[in-house]
Amino acid sequence: MGSAVRELRRRQRLSQVDLARRAGVSLSALRGLEVGAGSSLATLARVVHALERDEWWTSLVPATPTISPMAMLRERQAAATPRGRRAATTRP
Repeated sequence: MGSAVRELRRRQRLSQVDLARRAGVSLSALRGLEVGAGSSLATLARVVHALERDEWWTSLVPATPTISPMAMLRERQAAATPRGRRAATTRP
């Protein structure tokens, strides 16, 4: 993600100093983000917003869930229930 930030900053003809000021982050924080040395989520959010790329956040979320907690629960229950026997049910 850092290289994408650097590339976009360069396309917008911004220096690191200008982008850091616009984003309200320190120059060292921006440099760290760009080189992949680690960054806080707050720094990333400020830089993404300053670059007017808020739509990046939607790219981090899958369009459809890939994991269903209910399906996982059903699979575990099925694995725990011996084959040929059904779970005991109570009648009113």
